[in-house]
Amino acid sequence: MEINNFIKTIMEDDLKEGRVNEIITRFPPEPNAYLHIGHARAIITNFELAKAFNGYTNLRFDDTNPAKEGQEFVDGIIADLKWLGYTPKNVFYGSDYFEKTYEKAILLIKKGLAYVDDLSQEEMSRMRGTLTTPGTNSPCRDRSVEENLKLFEEMRQGKYKDGEKTLRAKIDMAHPNMNMRDPAMYRIMHINHHRQGNKWCIFPMYDFAHPLQDSFEGITHSLCSLEYDNHRILYDWFIEKCEMEHVPHQYEFGRLNITNTIMSKRYIKQLVDSKKVSGYDDPRMPTLVGLKRRGFTPEAIKNFILSTGLSRVNSTVDSSQLDEALREDLKLKAMRKHAIVHPLKVVIDNYPEGQIEYLDCPNNSENEELGSRKIAFSKYCYIEQEDFLEEKPNKKWKRLAKDVEVRFMHAYFVKCNSVVKDENGNIVEIHCTYDPETKSGTGFEGRKPNGNIHFVEATTALKATFRQFEPLMLDETAENKDLDFMEKLNPNSLHVYEGYVEESFKDDQIGTHYQFVRNGYYILDKDSTDSNLVFNRSCELKSSFKL
Repeated sequence: MEINNFIKTIMEDDLKEGRVNEIITRFPPEPNAYLHIGHARAIITNFELAKAFNGYTNLRFDDTNPAKEGQEFVDGIIADLKWLGYTPKNVFYGSDYFEKTYEKAILLIKKGLAYVDDLSQEEMSRMRGTLTTPGTNSPCRDRSVEENLKLFEEMRQGKYKDGEKTLRAKIDMAHPNMNMRDPAMYRIMHINHHRQGNKWCIFPMYDFAHPLQDSFEGITHSLCSLEYDNHRILYDWFIEKCEMEHVPHQYEFGRLNITNTIMSKRYIKQLVDSKKVSGYDDPRMPTLVGLKRRGFTPEAIKNFILSTGLSRVNSTVDSSQLDEALREDLKLKAMRKHAIVHPLKVVIDNYPEGQIEYLDCPNNSENEELGSRKIAFSKYCYIEQEDFLEEKPNKKWKRLAKDVEVRFMHAYFVKCNSVVKDENGNIVEIHCTYDPETKSGTGFEGRKPNGNIHFVEATTALKATFRQFEPLMLDETAENKDLDFMEKLNPNSLHVYEGYVEESFKDDQIGTHYQFVRNGYYILDKDSTDSNLVFNRSCELKSSFKL
């Protein structure tokens, strides 16, 4: 799917007018969490736009806040990009530029454009003013250049406690844009950095470090989400006042929200920490590792993101669009195998005891290249409980009922004669007869069956666990809109069923995708064992989906 949006138009004009010679973008995640579907928009946008102009994209880890960062997340992000099919030209770390960034801070101090402040974070916030009232100058704002240089060096040497001093830009405490009211540039944090160790105890703030890093790397188009729109003026100020040789430009695009989908790193972490989910790769999670485990493909995610477009406003799309992208990607790729989620035992009374025959079955009726396999048929089979009713309710019922005949898919016509019930009146077994003259593929053109249902032969069947999912979040209503995030969790987000699959599954690899007849798309999960296969339902089928 070709990418077309307003940023691509900007890039075309910049190349045409000679403002840039090459398109260079970057994806700058903070390594403090696993990436989620919202990050996929940033990844795909940056890489696809650069690729459209034969440019390139860097991966740069924004590791300037060591309190929350770690190697686990670095490794996870690298793996996510690889899974999505993107290879950055370079992998950089914000911490690689700590020394150069420090030198630029010194330059601003010498130019009288930065000062060391003794105010606490709370005091700075209080004195910042409001949207309608100007801020108040710090008592430290008029310190001399010499004193600021001395204090900043002492900050680096570790002479002060966390929060005791801060380096701030000296701009305008009455500026209408509050980001320009002497923003913090450096804070003190006596903490071990996952790459730098204890070399540093002062760390640059994002708004100061990020534009410099873009400049150091020669980034031409620094793409970010819309909430950074009012930070662009500060981005440009730091580039200008730090006398950066290369001048990058920031462009903002709207965030993508998806219905019933958690798009907050904080909330995602809260779910994991509270053990409401099994981990970041729980198949219900919107993380890329969770989506991968649930069975979403890189192609489906990419096509979904590109189909939503890109604009200067935030947008919300229905989660069903992501499911549709997966169905479209898998419909010709996935093997259509037989699985019984809610088993009902069938005994075919006139079939020979102990005999098993194997029947030809295409792996995907719409894609002959996937070939065929053999499925077993015998006296004992399983069908889905929903495929049988003791009495046919109406003419539209095209499944099995007592005294009604259906075709077992790729096998024979089967007619139900009697049922066995437990002490509570529930049907636990049905007895049938089959017509040996109606074998599928023999050219039989006799009577018309009352439908075509799938089955699994019982004596060769493999035990299986099926996980089906609902959204983690409940739909917002007037009753729950003011509830805490954790109170809006769906208590029925996970359903687990025990059933059977055909024996051809026994040699399949973890991560194999399937379309289970009339049930949905599934993937073979890593929790599978030799004695029990585990499947996650990726999404349901459309009711009109062709079998």
